[in-house]
Amino acid sequence: MPRRTLQGQVVSDKNDKTITVLVERRVRDPLYKKVVRLSKKFMAHDESNLVKVGQIVRIRECRPISKRKSWEVVTQENSQENTQENNQENSQGAEQ
Repeated sequence: MPRRTLQGQVVSDKNDKTITVLVERRVRDPLYKKVVRLSKKFMAHDESNLVKVGQIVRIRECRPISKRKSWEVVTQENSQENTQENNQENSQGAEQ
C-alpha cells in the first residue's frame, strides 16, 4: 500500500528533530456548494533539524516514531521568505 504524502507550511520547529506542519485543503460543502478551507496540523520527524518556520515541505507517512508523530519530512521547497528575497534582488537588478 502506498504511503500518503502531504504538503504544508511549517508553523513550529521548537522541538528537537520535530516540526509541526499545517496542511490546508479545500472542500466543497455538499449542500451549499461553498468552498471551505480546512486545516490540520501534523507532527513530522526532521532528523537533521534543517527545516525552519515558514518553509513549505512535503511530508510522508511512516511508522509511528512517538505518540503523535508518524510522518517524516521528504523534501523542503522554497519558502516564502526566499521567494521575497529573490523578488527584491530581481527588482534591484532591473533598476540598475
